[in-house]
Amino acid sequence: MKTPKVAVVILNWNGRFFLEKFLLSVYNSMYANLEIVVGDNGSTDGSVDYVRDNFPQVKIIQNRENLGYAGGYNAVLKHVDADYYALLNSDVEVSPGWIDPIIRYMEAHPNIAAAQPKIKAYHDRRLFEYAGAAGGFLDRFGFPFCRGRVMQHIEEDHGQYDDARTIFWASGAALFIRKSCWLEAGGFDGDYFAHMEEIDLCWRLQRLGYRIGYCPDAEVYHVGGGTLAPSNPTKTYLNFRNSLFTLQKNLPLAQGAIAVFCRLWIDLAAIFRFLAQGKFKDAWAVSRSHQSFFYAFFKTDQKRRQLANHTGRPKGIYRGSVAWAFFAGGKKTFNKLRARKFT
Repeated sequence: MKTPKVAVVILNWNGRFFLEKFLLSVYNSMYANLEIVVGDNGSTDGSVDYVRDNFPQVKIIQNRENLGYAGGYNAVLKHVDADYYALLNSDVEVSPGWIDPIIRYMEAHPNIAAAQPKIKAYHDRRLFEYAGAAGGFLDRFGFPFCRGRVMQHIEEDHGQYDDARTIFWASGAALFIRKSCWLEAGGFDGDYFAHMEEIDLCWRLQRLGYRIGYCPDAEVYHVGGGTLAPSNPTKTYLNFRNSLFTLQKNLPLAQGAIAVFCRLWIDLAAIFRFLAQGKFKDAWAVSRSHQSFFYAFFKTDQKRRQLANHTGRPKGIYRGSVAWAFFAGGKKTFNKLRARKFT
């Protein structure tokens, strides 16, 4: 039986430090039919020269400018041919055998379009990592959370999430996706630039009738915040704006209108919270995100209309507020959330 070809594609923007630190671990991956690609988003820090000089077997694809995570991958993957893409952040360390378990899992489940490994914190490997942990989920207001990470609370890994299962979204830090499904879904929405684009993609894949998976037998270690620090007004702006985009695009009109209306009030509370903390740039970033959302409202509505005939029912939406469950209900871990509240 032919071994599926896997292309590990690392999108880089001025990340030479991380390439020097982690590219060797990717290069040492043990998989029989593997190509490693570095897609560069117009770096100016010598990243491309470093890869070319030290890893001549690694394919380099260069974008002329920084197209962001979404646009950058859309441009790079047009030039990559493989059965599976493994989109990997530059600030991720992998183990030699990290690829095979996920490919075996996806080959055994043809309806799984995309999947992620277990993602642990690079600096404290007892802990799950914020951006993905043991698989992503979404609440009814568009707030993402994970098995292993609810709001800002991150769990230690005691094997409590060592079951392979379907999830709502797979982390863009280490995202495996079938090329055929990538093409069918149309890749990322380039208007997102960065943040939440993998959640939108996974939602669209589910609407096409596919499922998203989590494979605990593969494990990687993510630094996190490699391009934008966790506390950054640009990150705040993109997260809030793109979350609203995602709700408007993927929910039916009436349901989306209710969710967005509720979100605007929730986000207003976030603005006041940022102001009380003295984070004035973050407060302004949330306000700007709303302005951008309404400016793009009709464009996003056109996207919603184009997706209207994709009627697959997604799995993994929490029919409640994860923030309310966390702060008012004291449910600080995923296992405390009521299973019957999930689609």
